[in-house]
Amino acid sequence: MIYFNQNDTQSNSNTTKIRTQIDDKFKWNLTDIYPDEKQWDKDYKFIENSIPKYDKFKGKLSESAANLFQCIKFDEYISIKLERLHLYSFLSKDLDLNNNHYQEMSGKITNLYSKLSEASAFIIPEILQIDENKINKFLNEDEKFKIYSHYFDNLFRTKEHSLPKEQEELLAMVSPALQTASNTFSLLKNADLKFPTIEDESGNKVEISEGMFYSGLYSTNREYRKRLYKNYYKPYIDYKNTYSALFNGNLKAHIFNAKARKYNSTRESALKPNNIPLEVYDNLVQTASENVSSNHRWAEIRKKVLNIDEIHPYDFYVTLFPESKINYDYQTGVTIVKESLKSMGDEYLQILNKAFNNRWIDVYESKGKRSGAYSSGVTFGVHPYVLLNWTNTYNDVSTLTHEMGHNMHSYFTGKQQPYVYAGYPIFLAEVASITNENILHDYMMTFAKTKEQKLSLLETAINKIITTFFRQTQFAEYEQLVYQKTEAGESLTPDSLSSLYSDLYKKYYGKGVIMDQEESYTWARVPHFYYRFYVYQYATGLAASELLAKMVKDEGMSGAGKIMRFLKAGNSAYPIDVLKQAGVDMTSKEPIQAVVNKMNNLMDQLEAILDS
Repeated sequence: MIYFNQNDTQSNSNTTKIRTQIDDKFKWNLTDIYPDEKQWDKDYKFIENSIPKYDKFKGKLSESAANLFQCIKFDEYISIKLERLHLYSFLSKDLDLNNNHYQEMSGKITNLYSKLSEASAFIIPEILQIDENKINKFLNEDEKFKIYSHYFDNLFRTKEHSLPKEQEELLAMVSPALQTASNTFSLLKNADLKFPTIEDESGNKVEISEGMFYSGLYSTNREYRKRLYKNYYKPYIDYKNTYSALFNGNLKAHIFNAKARKYNSTRESALKPNNIPLEVYDNLVQTASENVSSNHRWAEIRKKVLNIDEIHPYDFYVTLFPESKINYDYQTGVTIVKESLKSMGDEYLQILNKAFNNRWIDVYESKGKRSGAYSSGVTFGVHPYVLLNWTNTYNDVSTLTHEMGHNMHSYFTGKQQPYVYAGYPIFLAEVASITNENILHDYMMTFAKTKEQKLSLLETAINKIITTFFRQTQFAEYEQLVYQKTEAGESLTPDSLSSLYSDLYKKYYGKGVIMDQEESYTWARVPHFYYRFYVYQYATGLAASELLAKMVKDEGMSGAGKIMRFLKAGNSAYPIDVLKQAGVDMTSKEPIQAVVNKMNNLMDQLEAILDS
């Protein structure tokens, strides 16, 4: 049963607390990593003193199985300690970004990573110079080394894209120059760009910021949203030639790297290292394109509920049902998450409770603490941590189950797999977390008592699909188009970049949405376009999670068992195969179509409630 509006002693004040005012049970226990900083310093010095020992392996890896595996084991041992050092300094710094001591500690780790990378840089090139048959002979010489079979298979699978030593060194030398466009874009967007001053909702003069733009689009004051939206885009339009030059520079840098490494395309260079077939990308874009009518339908529903004559891009974020807000204190959120995830089985719940009861989660905002939320990921030999900034909203509950999905994925992977496979690629990173969100939605709908609660939950679930599936697939298709045109030798001007984006926006959102000129310049402001075929993984992750959540609902413990196998697999197989073992085939259209079907079902439910 769900209980709302319970009091929580840590969440009643509107003022930001200092760290000492928060009960320890709501704060991270970092002694699980190191009992004190003396131990941190001890490991740091150990690694510093160990770096020269890499030299004894140079040029000798092919001589014997013993040499090769001693080197690998030594590198793993050092890496495990370094990641532990990093986790401690990273988390400590995020608890107080103004603390110079932890800033300094973080800087020391960055320098240590650099030194270690330089010292160990010979390992992969030397391994790739060994004949693959000889590697297989080494593996068969000692049973305990067979565990590295997949590791070596993955290395040699892309051997053709590795270059001779001199060429690799040349690419390394030119790498900083190739990052100039991306780095300049980041500096311009986050540091140097000046936005106009406008009137806020209360009539006060305020200068627009990135954070203000995103939060302002949720405002129920439409004139304010419009004013904010149009003025936010002004500097991007004013500097369209600069942004176009940076955009094209980034494309050409990635194309250069892909060609230098003998890939057929930049897209292949992004997908092949994780053994993702191009058909996965193609299925996503094609199936989403065939079903954009679902997105168009949602635009018409929003237009109707908002009671507006025409709908603009700045009308897509404001909530349709503001009267349905409910306060959820942290303890209530924990109860809801635990109850909703009972379907995952005893093993999952045991570790989930361990996380809640043993200070793996830092709950409340405090002075100097990093904003937002995250899970720290896999650090071998240490449990993962979760950062929150709880504000008593349903979004906090959803964020909690999302981050605990990451947390459990990292925990089970780290526990089940040896170090060499104790992690997972971006392609799999969002699957467990969004699966939890889907399970939470079904649970909350079961207990929702009022029409307003149900409508709000349905809207939240639909918006998740719009932003994570349709919008990211639109970005993915845009990215594919601009790379194809640039690889074919076309020159992309600000006008052509805007025209391409405008055409895709109209396709995905429909004729019923007014295409404001400002929206066509979205290409100029989205940092993900600088990451090289990254965003499609948000959409595929959501698609995979939809089928996994459905398995739990339809198959009970059998479905939960498939998810547990997924959570424990890590990098022990290629990501496509990891999902196939869990019952999800991302090379087919089924997962993509399942998202569309889910969205249509959610809209059917929402319209039925509205009609009633």
